[in-house]
Amino acid sequence: MPTAFYLVLGVQFLSTLADNAFLIVAIARVMELSGPAWLIPLLKISFTLFYVLLAPFVGPLADAMPKGRVMLLANALKVLALLLLLSGCNPVLAIGLAGFGSAMYAPAKYGLITELLPVRELVRANGYFESATVCAVILGTVLGGLLVSPLMPLLSMPFVLVQAAPTALVAGMLVLLSMNAVALLLSVLVRDSGARYDRHSFHPRALLRRFWSENRVLWRDALGGLSMSVTTLLWGVGATLQLIVLRWAHEALGLPLAQAAYLQGVTALGVVLGAVLATRWVALAQAQRLLPVGMVMGLLVPLLLCISNPFTAALLLVLVGALAGFFVVPMNALLQHRGCTLLTAGRSIAVQGFNENGGMLLMLGFYAGAIALEVPLAPLIIGFAVMVSGGMLLIWLRSRA
Repeated sequence: MPTAFYLVLGVQFLSTLADNAFLIVAIARVMELSGPAWLIPLLKISFTLFYVLLAPFVGPLADAMPKGRVMLLANALKVLALLLLLSGCNPVLAIGLAGFGSAMYAPAKYGLITELLPVRELVRANGYFESATVCAVILGTVLGGLLVSPLMPLLSMPFVLVQAAPTALVAGMLVLLSMNAVALLLSVLVRDSGARYDRHSFHPRALLRRFWSENRVLWRDALGGLSMSVTTLLWGVGATLQLIVLRWAHEALGLPLAQAAYLQGVTALGVVLGAVLATRWVALAQAQRLLPVGMVMGLLVPLLLCISNPFTAALLLVLVGALAGFFVVPMNALLQHRGCTLLTAGRSIAVQGFNENGGMLLMLGFYAGAIALEVPLAPLIIGFAVMVSGGMLLIWLRSRA
């Protein structure tokens, strides 16, 4: 692997680490302000929204200039988001600006991988990338739990005295600001891959028409459509289950937010294990044979309802995460390969991000509505599990036909 790949990997790790800790801190800020419960999924919706709204534009932007420069701009927006949160801004708006930066960042980082590496290295590179990303998710949720733990208010006291909008979370916010600042500085060092693409019109109407056409191309491709269906379903359900696990840990196990965040990170540990196994045992051509693994993964989730202690819950969540990592990494690599072959690196990642984050918005919207309607937790967990297994069964039947 070239040195440039490891630098991009490092920026990705640090940025994802800060993003996941940001979500936990933002949830704690909503609770500190005594906001309604449906605001918590709204935080995730706000972060994800720009992935969908900007999808027709971020792909062409990533292809129109060196991708390291796009990463630099994206991390600058995340730094600004933390400054706004420190100033007392509404956490939904602050995390939305961070999502704006992440939406710009995604096509650049994944597109740069396809430009730097040959096709035969994509599964291995995706394994590294997914492992680093999920490690960042693990440590990010653990870090977020630490930043909202009782220890941090003691460190925040000197800042609270001069803060216009007093909060016990100032020290944690400053930690996140420092991490995003380091990611910003590392982005300066990302070199240009040298890849160049034909220039196209940046008029909104032309971009929307072209983006619609690119969506059709990828969905109509046999392997592209298959892998897109899988990743869209799993990203949507996974984003919602992330919040459901936090709620379940609080209601079923009586854990506070800080400890529930640690338990959530255990799932990501399993994903790392699954991703590592996938890089060793699964070739790109074998990706579509793994669809039954997705069905098994969905059937395991309702077992949470039978568990009453954190240790057993951790073991189950590690297993679910391992199956997810073993399954998603080859599918993601297959989708990237088909997308880069049929379109361009940046444009294919933008199409992928649009569909996956659209699925996340839809699922999170249902979850926020369910909270507003006071739907009990057990039907929600069973419903999302049925959605995973049933969806995978339909995709599997379609692929065999």
